[in-house]
Amino acid sequence: MTTTASPFADTALQATFASLENPHFLRACLRMGTPYTPLWLMRQAGRYLPEYRATREKAGSFMGLATNPDYATEVTLQPLDRYPLDAAILFSDILTVPDAMGLCLSFAQGEGPRFAHRVADEAAVDRLEVPDMDKLRYVFDAVSSIRKALTLANGKARVPLIGFSGSPWTLACYMVEGAGSDDYRLVKTMMYARPDLMHRILAVNADAVAAYLNAQIQAGAQAVMIFDSWGGVLADGAFQQFSLAYTARVLSQLQRLGPQGQVIPRIVFTKGGGLWLQEMGALDCEVLGLDWTMNLGTARQSVGGATGGPGKALQGNIDPLVLFAPPQSIVQEVKRVLDSFGTTHQGAGVGPSLIFNLGHGINQFTPPEHVAALVETVHHHSRTLRI
Repeated sequence: MTTTASPFADTALQATFASLENPHFLRACLRMGTPYTPLWLMRQAGRYLPEYRATREKAGSFMGLATNPDYATEVTLQPLDRYPLDAAILFSDILTVPDAMGLCLSFAQGEGPRFAHRVADEAAVDRLEVPDMDKLRYVFDAVSSIRKALTLANGKARVPLIGFSGSPWTLACYMVEGAGSDDYRLVKTMMYARPDLMHRILAVNADAVAAYLNAQIQAGAQAVMIFDSWGGVLADGAFQQFSLAYTARVLSQLQRLGPQGQVIPRIVFTKGGGLWLQEMGALDCEVLGLDWTMNLGTARQSVGGATGGPGKALQGNIDPLVLFAPPQSIVQEVKRVLDSFGTTHQGAGVGPSLIFNLGHGINQFTPPEHVAALVETVHHHSRTLRI
């Protein structure tokens, strides 16, 4: 088997992995060999864990939890203390950026996010601007606190920390609708009736997201992810114009190296984006996340690249509701998903790689012991698929 070296400089790669006890997630992001398929789970710190619910009770509210670096650190580490996951993800929310723009985010018990001030007209659009990042200091303080908490006695981190933001389009959906939506009527009406206003919102959002993610990198995030949660609700043509183009605008502004000269992998996840996978393959990022509607083998052929050549690492993509089935069924579904991707390398050079994950966030009613079955099966079965 012929392999070539990573496209990144050896000094940057050394800085990337040297501080980690477990570098497998970052290695897979860079399409480098790993002894097994690393995994983490979207919303892995959340309501399905009783310890999370206890901490939220102490905090008094979701925002009380998210804006307190000590609480955010505590809940970020909770799933790592339960399961041998290969990465931590910052506990926060995708809507912190528009909250810092003055839209006033809140969460009622049992309901989703809601803004007190909706971006409903041209005057509201005119008021939008990239927020002062000091308004988001609690997020960056949480990143630094989590990094410190992940550090072992030998000075190395247990696992890397992922920072994240919502995509410009996904943020716009909430900003214009004022909350979640079943039909996206308000945001799509603006998009079709006044595309000039929508482009102005998206431009501000893209520049704000880039500044936000760069500040997370400076605070210690070792990879960053853009959640384009609602890109898949767009029509073909509209997706490219109103979602993909502004995700690309964010990526073009992101720092490639962290404070210690380490490579910062960038992950883009569009729920419902399988139709546009080849176009997403042209994005300037290292990893593409997939929901459960996409076959991993097909995605690998489309954008995963050949051994020794360029391509995207893939992340995903089991249906989160598989976790409600009995453990023996979970085991079989995990194996099926891993088998659909196929074998991957564990030696030198670069080649197709997978980071196992859910196809969307974990459901709040998921039995925690079922997650344990998933994690164990991924680590065990994926070792049999190494070459």
